Amino acid sequence: MPRFICRVLLPAIWVAAAWAQTAEPSKPASTSAEPAKASSQSSSPQSSPQSTTAAAATQDQKHEAEPAPIRVEVNEVIVPVTVTDSKGRFVNDLEGKDFHVIEDGKPQTIRFFTREQRQPIVVGFLMDLSNMSRIHWKNYQEAAIELVENLLKDDPRYTGYLISYATDAELQQDTTKDPEKIVEKLRKMKPSGGSALYDAIYMACTNRKLVQGEPIEPRRVIVVIGDGHDDASKHSLNQVIELAQRSLVTVYGVSTTAFGFVSESDNDLDRLAVETGGRVVHPLGDVYADTDGYLSHPSDDGNYALSVGTGAYAGAVMSKMFHAVTDIAGEVTTQYIIRYIPDVDYTGKPKTFHNVTVLVDLANVKVRARKGYYTTLP
Repeated sequence: MPRFICRVLLPAIWVAAAWAQTAEPSKPASTSAEPAKASSQSSSPQSSPQSTTAAAATQDQKHEAEPAPIRVEVNEVIVPVTVTDSKGRFVNDLEGKDFHVIEDGKPQTIRFFTREQRQPIVVGFLMDLSNMSRIHWKNYQEAAIELVENLLKDDPRYTGYLISYATDAELQQDTTKDPEKIVEKLRKMKPSGGSALYDAIYMACTNRKLVQGEPIEPRRVIVVIGDGHDDASKHSLNQVIELAQRSLVTVYGVSTTAFGFVSESDNDLDRLAVETGGRVVHPLGDVYADTDGYLSHPSDDGNYALSVGTGAYAGAVMSKMFHAVTDIAGEVTTQYIIRYIPDVDYTGKPKTFHNVTVLVDLANVKVRARKGYYTTLP
């Protein structure tokens, strides 16, 4: 479900400042202050070149040792919204007057609305390399490559990065506009080890190069290709959900959980998506539905790959995975964007989570948007 994003108006700073130390391109925070400092030093008759240099060095060391805390206040809220009909098809002909935004139970005035497709985004591809991926690894690998090529397409408005996770999370390819760099890394991957999904999401929110303009243009999206299982992370599910919400990231998932397999973590990936405004597709949940196999032609050999030697099951898995890729790519690039300035007094509520609901004047549709946002970063 699409996420919603927050924008900070002057004199506040962008919410993206939480990742400012890794942003590219960026200017040192001290640039604008240098002339004032120089003027102050030159006006003091007691200042010598040596003392001025020593003082500046001491000040620089202090800033390096004690970085100033970032405090961000939200003045404008940006909400990406997806609307689908009863059959799951995108509804893309609505107008601004068809939408209503409720924040903490209070109606808000929509100040900006657009339905332009393929708006700028930065996509994090998170690839599950745990041992559970071994059986259908080639299918998952090719599906991931297809997803990268679908979303990036050498379009300058789109950028991406790649994180793999097994026992540890690893940034395989930092933020780039070149899809081939990500594809090359994907082709070299092999599954092994545990599953540190939560650490991978934490890394995506804290440890990569930024694109100028985040999180407004481009918006932030994470796509997880995995089963949602985690047995190796240092961070918890609740921690990374809050971090993703604070970082204005929307999580999508292409589940690799196969038909007939269940675990305690089955709902974790779905929760990550729902809480951040995204959703999960489960291509292998009904992989037998379109395949002629044991249920229609029982045999003493059982249902091995549905028909031994025919590759029917493998073909069905591949087909389902590619349909899931197309589905996610379509949603990410087909969204309405709503902006509003909250009619809410944030005084005394520096870190409050605000609930947001988006309604549409149309029957029998499903609306997906982020559940809410925080007024400040921690």
